[in-house]
Amino acid sequence: MHQQFMAAVRQLCNEKNLPEETLMEIVKAALKTAYRKDYGSREQNLDVEIDSQTEQASIYLVKEVVDEIEDEDLDITLSDAKKLNKEIKVGDEIRMDVTPTSYGRIAAQAAKQVIIQRIQEAERDQMYEMFKDRENELINALIHRVDNNHVYVELGGITALLPGREQISSEQYYGGQRIKLYLDRVEKTTKGPQLLISRTHPKLVEKLMELEIPEVKAGTVVVKGVAREPGVRCKVAVMSTDEQVDPIGACVGQSGVRVQSVTQELSGERIDIIPWSENPAEYIKEALKPAKIHHVVVDEATKLAKVYVTQDQRALAIGRSGQNVRLASNLTKWEIDILDTDEGTPSPAASGVAGGKGKAAAPVVKEEVMMISDLNIADEIKVKLEAVSLEQVEQLKGLSVKDFSQVDGITEDEAKEIVEAVKSVK
Repeated sequence: MHQQFMAAVRQLCNEKNLPEETLMEIVKAALKTAYRKDYGSREQNLDVEIDSQTEQASIYLVKEVVDEIEDEDLDITLSDAKKLNKEIKVGDEIRMDVTPTSYGRIAAQAAKQVIIQRIQEAERDQMYEMFKDRENELINALIHRVDNNHVYVELGGITALLPGREQISSEQYYGGQRIKLYLDRVEKTTKGPQLLISRTHPKLVEKLMELEIPEVKAGTVVVKGVAREPGVRCKVAVMSTDEQVDPIGACVGQSGVRVQSVTQELSGERIDIIPWSENPAEYIKEALKPAKIHHVVVDEATKLAKVYVTQDQRALAIGRSGQNVRLASNLTKWEIDILDTDEGTPSPAASGVAGGKGKAAAPVVKEEVMMISDLNIADEIKVKLEAVSLEQVEQLKGLSVKDFSQVDGITEDEAKEIVEAVKSVK
């Protein structure tokens, strides 16, 4: 009977790929529970020993030898203890073999529940340790099922949820589909390990580049920053640790094959590869490409960059619905204002910014900035403009009705209202 019992538990553990030590602990816990159901109480101190050769289990009741009994389940008098061991003394522990010849149906059912519960707990712990070591990694997943906006994926024997906020909105998911995910972190819960996975995390782009670009994987080319609008557009800043390696060329590949592989994995998300620079002004100029920037004035104290462009480059610098300037700001970690070049604008040489060719920076006289809150336009229009980082009147000058109409939510009539309000500003 013991052999059959051990064989059944061993088979369960083998199926779950649990170690031998875990098997023994599960059996001991189950036998303690069964004994307490039929013969003992919850307070008793029990110990189980399993012979490694015969796999025969023995149950011992452990009590402390005392002069006066306070708890019958835990204590035994010296006189009673000496009947079992003549050399024992007060303060020692005595082990009494109480192994039963059989168990009742209720005890067997209780032992079964303990085995199932302990195996589940051990499996969860094993899963947690396995995935804990894979945090911040790219993982392959198989979509198990799709339920409305919830996508359930299988990862090495565990089912995880890809929530709606972590999905690329333009993607269509279906059962049996294989996708790549970014494992952000693993949390331990009472229901098992919870995997926080994503298709929208900026790190997913970096990990895909490591997969497709040998120089990135080797560390010759380093990804310094990623800014994404998942499924639409992404900007990646890179630098090379080897002067002989062109970071842009290494990432793009011949005929763009390398970056195209990443784009295909992200459902056509456009990826702009730009060179990273320690010079904030140069970095911001590169981040705003394909727009041609006249010059940049940076304020290190406020992390504000004033970017001056010619009128024909303004719309390109801002991008459709403000996307280009928004991504550039996220990438560089600078607040960026797009302004028109005019005679009152400080020149690059005078400002000591990009294009100044190393000349000493002259103090810049700060002008009073007029905000869109000062314009005579409806409040809801102001909210729409602020949402795309168009907060200063200077940014609006030179834009046409067509330009404003391309901003999300702004109608043609509202665009006309903005243009008229800007014209009225002296």
